[in-house]
Order: sequence, then C-alpha cells, then structure tokens
Amino acid sequence: MFPESANGYSFEECSATAEWLLSQIQIRPLVGIVCGSGLGRLAEMLKDQRTFNYSDIPNFPQSTVHGHAGRLVFGTLKGKPCVCMQGRFHLYEGYSIQKVTLPIRIFKLLGVSTVILTNAAGGLNLDYKVGDIMIIKDHINMPGFAGNNPLNGPNDERFGIRFPSMSDAYDKELLQLAQGVGAELGYGNFLREGVYCVLGGPSFETIAECRMMTKLGADAVGMSTVHEVIVARHCGMRVLALSLITNQAVMNYDSQEKANHEEVLETGQLRAEQLERLVTTMVTRIQDHNSA
Repeated sequence: MFPESANGYSFEECSATAEWLLSQIQIRPLVGIVCGSGLGRLAEMLKDQRTFNYSDIPNFPQSTVHGHAGRLVFGTLKGKPCVCMQGRFHLYEGYSIQKVTLPIRIFKLLGVSTVILTNAAGGLNLDYKVGDIMIIKDHINMPGFAGNNPLNGPNDERFGIRFPSMSDAYDKELLQLAQGVGAELGYGNFLREGVYCVLGGPSFETIAECRMMTKLGADAVGMSTVHEVIVARHCGMRVLALSLITNQAVMNYDSQEKANHEEVLETGQLRAEQLERLVTTMVTRIQDHNSA
C-alpha cells in the first residue's frame, strides 16, 4: 500500500551517513533547520558555510520539488553551529515515510538537540491572512490515521522508545520563546499560533476536505513537517515548527480561487525576510535558553 513501507533505515546506515558528514566538516551542529517551499534563503544566512548536494551524501534521498534546492548546509548562525536542509522530502515524491524522515535521524547522530522546521501551508482559519506566520502548537496526522507512520516497523531503542508521547510534540518553552521574539520584532499583527494538519498530497485539498479539517480544529494544512516532528521527538530532540500561510484554502463552492504552487513560492519570497529574522533570533535565544 505504501512504497517501501516495510523497509526501515537502520541505525548503522544512519550512523555511516552521519560519520561521513562529520569527517567532512569542522563544526558540530546543535540546531537543525528544515526549510520549506520558497524558504531556502534561511540557509544562506549561515556563516562559514560547508555545503553538500543531497546527491553526494551516502544514503540520502533526492529532492524533486521546484523551490527546494536539495542541499545540506553547515555553518554558524549568530555564532551558533547549525545544519540546514534547503529542501525536504515528501510522501508524494514516492519515497517511503522512513526515507522522508531519514535526515532527522541523521541530525540526531550529528549532535543536534533542537530542530526548527518551516513549511508553506494553506490557511484554514478564516482569521488568517496570506503572509501570516503560524507557530505550530499541535498537529493532526491524517496519513497516520491510515497507518502510515515513520515509526512503523521494528523499533531501535538507540533512537528512542517504542511508544513515544506526542502530547508534548511541540516544545512549550520554545513556543513561548517564539511568541516573545515575535513581539520584540514587531510581528504581532501577523504572528499566529495554531494546529497544523498534514495530508499526503500532491493534489491540493478539496472544499469538503477543507471544511472537514476546520471542524476537526485545524488552522492550517500542508504536506510535510509532521512526519519529521514524530521522528525528532522519538529521538529526544526539542521541536519548534513554523508555517508560512502562503494561500487561503478554498471553502466556498462559488469561489473562483484555486490553490497553486507558484503562489506558495511567491508568498515565501515576500515574507522570507521576516521569517529569517524570527528564526535567526530564535537560534541565538535557544542556546542561551538551553544553558539556563
């Protein structure tokens, strides 16, 4: 039913990839950042960069989506060692869910303790506007309802426990920190907090599906992030996730509006600078926060 769903990616394979990367770089990243559609400029903020194309990294999948550069970038952000994915992987590309989340396990083995995930999402909440940034406080995992979970298969205790809790998937202290940083930066009029719903894609949502998700309590919808969050929490990493609302989901049968990927990329470019400032400031505070 799901491509390669029976095939996990072993601790040994992930370790081999992590060791290969560590042999090529001088820094040891503490923060891992994943850039969503149109948000790859975050990686360009890193200083003293060491960049790897995904195609050159052993066992790594390849990004096939327009707007995803397909590079792993190491460097420092405000003096803090980071690794940044310019482009992620999705179920709709045909990868197994284990392959989609493989980089998060490698983050853990590189020494990352905090993960910041960004994505482009459709706004379901009628109060949201295109260009809003939503701090994700919780998620609804639709593929998981159908049994497609990245933790399927044998569990390796070296990564994490068999049945990890998801009631604390999004770190509350990091969420509060993001709200505080957003207020300092003057983002109060477009910074939101809400629930993200993930679907498999690549087709955008129907009107009936959007109405259903709204009734379930979702504020935004997308095709990524949640699988990575589950694996990050399984590995014991703290998670902050941010959605850039790049289009308003169509809720009315009389509407002539249609969701499209070009709109997603355009909005990403327009709001990228503010998102970069939020993330870079957060990275600085996260380190101080962790040592407090």
